[in-house]
Formats: sequence, structure tokens, C-alpha cells
Amino acid sequence: MFVPALLAAWASLLLAPVLGAVTWTATPFNPASVPLAVRSPYLSAWLPQGAGTALNDAWPTFWTGSILGWAGFAKVDGVAFNWLGVPGVPGTTFNKATQKSLQFTSTQSIFEMTAGPVDLTVTFLSPVEPSDPVNQSLPLSYYSVSAASNDGKAHSVQIYTDISAEWVTGDNSLTANWTTTTGSVLTHQVQLAAQTQFGEIGDHIQQGSAYHSTLNTAGATWQNGQDTVVRAQFINNGKLTNAGDTAFRAVSDRWPVFAFAHDLGSVTGATAPVVFAVGHARDPAVQYIVAGGALQSRGLFFWTRFSTVASAISTFLGDYSNALVRAKAFDAKVNADATKISADYASIVALSIRQGFGAIETTVSRTGGGFNTSDVLVFMKEISSDGNVNTVDVIFPAWPLFLYTNPTLGKQLLLPLFEYQATGQYPNKWSVHDMGASYPKALGHNDGKDEAMPVEESGNMLIMTLSYTQKSNDLSLIKTYFNLLDQWTQFLITDSLIPANQISTDDFAGSLANQTNLAIKGIVGIKAMAQIASLLGDTARSANYSSIAASYVQQWQKFATSSDGTHLTLSYGDSASWGLSYNMFADKLLQTNVFPASVFDMQTTWYSTHANAFGVPLDTRHTYTKSDWSIWTAGLVTTTAVRDLLISSVRKYAADGKSSQPLGDWYETTDGSVEGFRARPVVGGHLALASLPDSMRH
Repeated sequence: MFVPALLAAWASLLLAPVLGAVTWTATPFNPASVPLAVRSPYLSAWLPQGAGTALNDAWPTFWTGSILGWAGFAKVDGVAFNWLGVPGVPGTTFNKATQKSLQFTSTQSIFEMTAGPVDLTVTFLSPVEPSDPVNQSLPLSYYSVSAASNDGKAHSVQIYTDISAEWVTGDNSLTANWTTTTGSVLTHQVQLAAQTQFGEIGDHIQQGSAYHSTLNTAGATWQNGQDTVVRAQFINNGKLTNAGDTAFRAVSDRWPVFAFAHDLGSVTGATAPVVFAVGHARDPAVQYIVAGGALQSRGLFFWTRFSTVASAISTFLGDYSNALVRAKAFDAKVNADATKISADYASIVALSIRQGFGAIETTVSRTGGGFNTSDVLVFMKEISSDGNVNTVDVIFPAWPLFLYTNPTLGKQLLLPLFEYQATGQYPNKWSVHDMGASYPKALGHNDGKDEAMPVEESGNMLIMTLSYTQKSNDLSLIKTYFNLLDQWTQFLITDSLIPANQISTDDFAGSLANQTNLAIKGIVGIKAMAQIASLLGDTARSANYSSIAASYVQQWQKFATSSDGTHLTLSYGDSASWGLSYNMFADKLLQTNVFPASVFDMQTTWYSTHANAFGVPLDTRHTYTKSDWSIWTAGLVTTTAVRDLLISSVRKYAADGKSSQPLGDWYETTDGSVEGFRARPVVGGHLALASLPDSMRH
């Protein structure tokens, strides 16, 4: 049972203050990096915060950590205040606004800043609309600024913001060019002069354009040109020149920026927000291998509604108030569902959702002069740990996010893998590891030499396919790809009870033979296929596979249980070893019930006394853990106390301020430091508890 004294010790640790002299209110906590504009693998801007960095104490960065120039000023009664970024503007004088608060939700990051006698509210909104493929695929993000007098008097207020050409490349020595269009919408468009289709440098796509837009309302002005020149123009004059610099040049040559200013006039009560959009769009978006080795160029789904980026931007800006209402409703639902589990859980989920969705893109194929809306495929970039496309064992930990928000997205993530392997081009009898070594090129592995995780990926595909089918009542995947699913099951029957020396999804920990947790996945996979066969009326196959799975469980218990009967081992026969048996969560999710309740109880008791300061280690080879697997494990344990220990450990790590990078899923349980990885979609796994039926969330 859980020791009360251990609970008390954990409570004191978890209530310890965040490191650093933070002077603002943070709700629910100060994350290491705050999502600002996170919509795709290439529109991913963050505030690196560490133990507490204000919005105007650092440059925003791309998820890799490279700087994205993004600056903001306000003039209040003729006095300039900097509210975004850390711009230096020689020959000018300006003050720094003071940050009063930070709040993040699933879709928004909201900062309150004081600029003398005026308070500014700066809201960054990255919409999450999983059931609307057009809106979800728009590579655009909002930010808005509103002002209010804080002394009851009227004040003259002007607002300024710019982005730099750093938004279009991973190599600042490359030449950019740009245009500014006017009309009802003001838009700066900037791109590389020489582009590489489907090519990356430093994880930035070297294709397409960045966009910075705002409505052309009364008092709006624009300018592009050298950073110090454009910013000085606003600081000195409170407005811009409505003129452009046409000396196209390298990004780092006199740092071209793309700016807007809005004159809010005399401000007393809160103003309506001034709304801006930032974006990065390209076409085509993904290259995909189809039958016969042909390569298909696919476009983002939003093109099915919009013929130009300009029309998409105009609609997007005009929809801000409605988008905000939808975002608040989404935030409220997620928060209500997650808070049923715990406040700590709700805070983890809120930080994870934009990051999870920021790694995927919804695409369609072309047909004639248009797009085929019946051919929808979603592609995921394996961020930071690799650049692979639709890595099966990255989709798998992220899977709860899609089950919870819209299972159809999960199906569309699996379809590229199914379609490719159904062409017969992949030669191995197990499931492929990924759809391509370098996003956004989904070129498959016709040589069969992808990273070999045969039991891992075959089990993952079966588990995800059944969970989608159960959640959606859509039998299309299991009907269409029955032969592939059965082929992978046959492999698991041969190879999963006693797994050969191989790597699992935790490949950074190295290969190992006889992995207890990997065998769990294989056995659940076999039982999943029994359920799939049953759904299609194949009762003989279903009974056979169910019998095999049951027999394997009995043998597995003897192989996998420590000699003293207190825990599962990491690998068969090594009683001193153990690990997070997170794959048992799949048995609970699918309600396959192939493993006895006693095993879940045994592991729960074991974890209750094996936590370090920041959680339970992944396994006995190291003291690090994974946040996604910790939350999956929280979903399989059988007491609330151990569930909350695992959840609160992840929350404590996420709030410890020991890094300045977007949430990393691999960290050290002894001191909460980051081991590696950042911004990965696997944090979708933090939705594991929310994706369970209410009756199963003890």
C-alpha cells in the first residue's frame, strides 16, 4: 500500500516554489517555454522562459531554439514601452513594460503588461479545431493587443509590432525578398529568393512564405526595412511610413523586419483588441510515395476552401472573435474533463495540446485543377528526436490526444502507413517504422532498412487500429487492411512472447532481449486482432487468437515476474530489474482484459515506493523517465494515490524552470533536468487519462 509518510514528503516537494525571482502571477504555472504561435512543424514560435522570463526579456524562438525576431512597442502619451522581444534601437529612448501575469490554456497564452498608466493584454491564440479540417490546417496563428487605462484617466496609445525575415529560413546568410499588399487587409509576405522544395535547413522549411497581417483599419500604418530604422520610426513618431525597402538581401544583412502600427487614439476603458496574424504557408506541402514508386505532391487541406493565401488570411482575421469563442469553449471542456482527475493533470494537459497539434499537417491530393477532399492524409513530423515522417512509435504515445479530440485524425495519421504497405513496396513481414527519414518527404522504405522495431510497431498498429474502430464505430480500416493486420499478428505470434534482442520505442535506452514490456505490447496486439476478427464476424480466427493471447499471458507471468513475486522485471530472469509497464495501459484502453487484475495491483504497489524526487524511473538501467509513459502508467495503476504521484511528478518537472525549451518528454527523476528531446508530439500521451471512459478514471 502507499505509505502516508511518502505522500506527505511528496506534497512538500510539489509545493516548493519555482526557482527564480518571478514577479508576476502565473496560472497554472510558469512553463519552461510558453507557446506563442504553434500551428505546424514550421509555424512554431515560443517564449523561452526557464525559471521565469518576461515576454520582453527574451527573443521568441523556433522550437529548435533559433531566434525568431518578433518585437513589440507601445507609445503611451508619447512615451515608448517595449512589450515583446528584446530589440536594441540606437539613438532612441524607450522603457520596458512590466509583466503582471501569464496564463496559459490549451489554445491561448495571455500576458498582462503595464506600460506606465496603461495596461496591455497580449493574447496569443493558436486555434485547435480538430473537427474542422480547413480551420485546423490553416498555417496561421493569432495574436492580439488591447489597452486599458489603469489610473482612470484618458491616455493616447499607439501599438507596434514586427517580425523579421528569420521566420523563413534556418540559414540567415540566405537572401530573402518580400512584398507588402494593402487593401482591407495589410499583409507582409517574405520568402527566400532561392527555394528548395521539401527541403529543410536546421528544421526550418526552405520553401513557401512567412506572412504577417492585420486589418487595415483607421489609424493603421505599415513599413518594412532595416530593424533599427523601422523601430526607430515608430518610437520617434508613433506611426509608420507606409513605405517599403526594396533592397532585397540576406536575412542577417541589416535585418529586414515587417511591421505594423495601430493608433488606438484616446484610451480610458479597455479597447477592442487589435488583431494580427502570423503564418507560414507552402504548396505543395508533402511528398508521398504511392503505388509503383510514383511520388505525389500533396497540398494542405485549407486549399480546398481558399484559392489564395490572401483570401485565407482575410477570412482568418475576420473570424477572430468567433475563433476566440470556439477556443474558450474548447479550453473549458478540456479543463473540465482534466480537472475531474486533478488540477495538476489539467495543467499538464493544457501545456501539451498545442504542442501535440503543432507537429501535424492535414493534406489532400490533387485531382484535375483542384483537390480531392475524399483523399485526406495527416502527416506528423517526429520533432527533435529525429525528422522522420509518421513514425509509428511516435504516433502511438501521442495517440490519446487524437482519441480524445477527434479519432478521425488518428485514422488519417495511420492511412499513409496502411496505404503504403498495402502497395507491397515494403518488403518486411512486420510493420514499417515510419513513412520517411526526412519530413516532409514521405518516401517509404522500399529497401526495408528503416529503423527496426518489429514487435513495437506491429503491436502499435494493431492497438491503434482497434482503439480507433472502437471509438468511432467505423469498420473501414479493419475491413480494408485486414490482411496487413493479420500479417502483423502472425509475426507477433511468432516473435512477441519471447522478444529477440531489439529496440523498442525507448530506443535511446538501447536494445535488450526478453523485454517484459515489449511482450505486453505484442500480446495485447494479438488480442486486439482477435477483437478485430470478431467485429468482422470471423469467429474462428477470433477464438484462435484469443486462445493464443490467453496462453501467452500465463507463460509471460512466469517469465516476467520477479523471483519474490513483488514486481514485473524489465527483462525475463533479471529479478533486480523493473520498469514502467506502460504498455498495460493498452489493455485497459481497449478493454481487452487479457492481463489479470493482480498484475495491475502488483505494479501499483511497486511504483508507490520507487519514486525519486521527480517521478518513477523509466527502468532500472537509468534514473531518467518519460513524461508520456509516466502518464500512461498513471492510467493503469489501481490507486488514486499512485496515479496522483505519477501525475504530480510530471507537473513538478514541467514547472521546475530547469530548461528554456518547449516541453521535453525525457527527463531526469533525481533533479528534474531535461535529458533530451523538445517540442515532440508525444506529449499528446498526456491525454491518456482523459481518453479513457469516465468509469475507468478511478
